[in-house]
Amino acid sequence: MPRFFVGSALQSDEVVTLPDEVTRHIQVLRLQPGDTIVLFNGLGGEYSAEILEMERRDTQVRIGPYRDFEAEPPYRLTLAQGIAGSDKMDWLIEKAVELGATNFVPLTTSRSVVRLSGERAVRRQAHWQRIVQASCEQCGRNRMPDVAPTREIATWLGSLPKRPGEGELRVLLSPRANVSFSTLPIDPPSGEVTVLVGPEGGFSSPEEAAALDHGFIAVGLGPRVLRTETAGIAVLAALAARWGGW
Repeated sequence: MPRFFVGSALQSDEVVTLPDEVTRHIQVLRLQPGDTIVLFNGLGGEYSAEILEMERRDTQVRIGPYRDFEAEPPYRLTLAQGIAGSDKMDWLIEKAVELGATNFVPLTTSRSVVRLSGERAVRRQAHWQRIVQASCEQCGRNRMPDVAPTREIATWLGSLPKRPGEGELRVLLSPRANVSFSTLPIDPPSGEVTVLVGPEGGFSSPEEAAALDHGFIAVGLGPRVLRTETAGIAVLAALAARWGGW
């Protein structure tokens, strides 16, 4: 059943007019009055809705029963990612949503190919948030992950408490690490999990040292060097299998 995000409060039995972008999507799918769709607002749960009327720019629906359904993993995971070039970041965010990431922090590092600031950074953040929305519509998630504003890695690390809180886990992916992925906890931590991934050229030694100084554990992923767009996704998939995220 087609699913659509609506960024407003939803209430059973109400008749509402859908946003323009949802109407355009409905038209592309060639849906008709009488068809049933699913609406969610990113805060949890979803509603069925019946299409009542369709105009060129407007679609009216009657909101049906609320369904208390969630597709979230049994842990909260933030992916802090050195910004990847080209369209890699788009692909990475889309797949990370499917794999259960709950927040994204785009980071500028000393080896970043792409550097964002000012209005360009604001536009890119909004673009990535739209990718999150579309991915939630596709994969069935009813809670919307957040894309944070782009930050310099030193600034972001400085905003974190010097030591992780109780039940919190901070993981730095590094080809120089002596600790293997297999040493991570068997059960999901009770607190926030943060996975820190470098850009195409990886983190510099000072950046890795700063992360370790803020409670990150440097973890390696075996003898093969993974691309930046592969590493985080591989870890999210492995943790989902390990911690019951599937």
